[in-house]
Amino acid sequence: MKPRIFTREEIEKTIDVPELIKKIEEGLLLSSKGQVRIAPISMLNFEHPTGELHIKSGHITGDEQFVVKIASGFPENSQLGLSSSQGLMLLFSAKTGVIETVLLDEGCLTDLRTAIAGAVCAKHFAPKNIVRIGIAGTGIQAAKQLEILRYVTDCRDVIVWGRRAEALAAFANKPELVAFTIQTTQNISEVCHSCDLIVTATASPSPLIFAKDLRPGMHITAVGADQPGKQEIAADAMERADQIFVDHLGQCLKYGDLSYAKERISMDKVQEIGAALNSYHRKPEAITIADLTGVAIEDVQIAKHTSYRRSCPLS
Repeated sequence: MKPRIFTREEIEKTIDVPELIKKIEEGLLLSSKGQVRIAPISMLNFEHPTGELHIKSGHITGDEQFVVKIASGFPENSQLGLSSSQGLMLLFSAKTGVIETVLLDEGCLTDLRTAIAGAVCAKHFAPKNIVRIGIAGTGIQAAKQLEILRYVTDCRDVIVWGRRAEALAAFANKPELVAFTIQTTQNISEVCHSCDLIVTATASPSPLIFAKDLRPGMHITAVGADQPGKQEIAADAMERADQIFVDHLGQCLKYGDLSYAKERISMDKVQEIGAALNSYHRKPEAITIADLTGVAIEDVQIAKHTSYRRSCPLS
């Protein structure tokens, strides 16, 4: 039997963000309970031009399918009129190993599931009444994080940090972000001093936010440190935080922002997101940080949901 093949255009017609938020939450809960198997991540880096490839795979115990995701990021693609994010997801039978579905999503599902994981963190760990949102970064993921936040907060006041003025101007004029009032800055301190929810989505090789930048009551979701050599949150900031949430403890200890601080902090304040979803009660003055490295259960959940909705578009 030939596998079903769905294109990006077909996939995008089935996206239901509120439903996917539930699916990602469910997946993270299962992961924290030890009901998900994930393989070691395969990473391949390129220099001329700069690029990276990640391969992630996972399976929920007892499920009929397992998922393999291949995703690449080539920043210089913009010069060619191409998206920097590319990739696909494959669904296999867990009984025979036969490929059943190919999702030619061109990286859009990876971008979306990462942004939804950020929204889950904002929903459960950020202050309930967010006054201002801060975004660090001007790329695809930074924009997607902000776009998806509208599903979990009513706040529309935003300040965005970036290194290049032209990139900031382009970000502020993205049509998908028209619901937000966006101010831009090249001073990261301006973001830290005025926002109670900050999302960092960069490929920075060195910290952007330090302990001195933290204020009582703020929450930071950091999504950029997804492989060795990347860091957005300084070790002293992780040390100062009251609570740290991680999408997968093993991954974050290897190369997330947590990996730079693990020798300095008490692991008692570190908790996997799935374990904290139904148990964490935020104190008004708490400083919280979520460290996201991108875990395969998110790919499993979004691939299964997308495949099902493509097969049953009227469901």
